[in-house]
Amino acid sequence: QVQLVESGGGLVQAGGSLRLSCAASGYISSINTMNWYRQAPGKQRELVASITSGGSTNHADSVKGRFTISRDNAKNTVFLQMNSLKPEDTAVYYCNADIWTPMGAYGGYWGQGTQVTVSS
Repeated sequence: QVQLVESGGGLVQAGGSLRLSCAASGYISSINTMNWYRQAPGKQRELVASITSGGSTNHADSVKGRFTISRDNAKNTVFLQMNSLKPEDTAVYYCNADIWTPMGAYGGYWGQGTQVTVSS
């Protein structure tokens, strides 16, 4: 089995920073793209940032210049550095990864989510 476990969420004042981490473990051969999504109350889940195994990144326009995605391939871990946080960044943040297993299966896996709350 494959597990993704997020950490690093919490309560922060507007203008503050948080760093999210997501570690993948289990029967993993390789990991392609790793992503961070978020879902605010009453809204659809949206893609925040992506990073390929080679390190190419994309960030949503709403977070460009404030959030940075990175990864440590040796540790199967992806990070999201969030600076200059705004109240509208409040959401549950989910890690997602496209993973090959040793059995030859390929699919997207999700973490359980971590709450980020930004107070004004």
